Amino acid sequence: MANVLLVYWSGTGNTEIMAEKIKEGLESSGATVDFKTVDQVDAGDVEGYDKIAFGCPSMGVETLEEDEFEPFFEAVEGLLAGKKVALFGSYGWGEGEWMDAWQERTIATGAKLFEEGLKVNSTPSSEEEELCVEFGSRFANF
Repeated sequence: MANVLLVYWSGTGNTEIMAEKIKEGLESSGATVDFKTVDQVDAGDVEGYDKIAFGCPSMGVETLEEDEFEPFFEAVEGLLAGKKVALFGSYGWGEGEWMDAWQERTIATGAKLFEEGLKVNSTPSSEEEELCVEFGSRFANF
């Protein structure tokens, strides 16, 4: 099975919890995961992966985190065509509209978007943590 890059940014720890649970699901289904925060990866690194899971919470007025994650994602958009991509993140207000825009943006790159992006309001409950594990497991087999 192809290696998976799981790269995320988390401010409060909620998206980090999601990332850890998604990694658990990926690995339980036989995937090998490179698990990194956005400051640990360069845009060019994504070229070495067939599958990439991106995690970022909603910030401000329903946008990706502006200082680290947005510049990184902008830099990798041109490298995603044909790759299998999963999106996830947490939000604290609204309905999580940032995910809809992020999905459209990802599809526009030519990437193969996995399901709908997984979003959790605030801190994941134990049930939501299990949903993250299942999401990772399904992505491993995508």
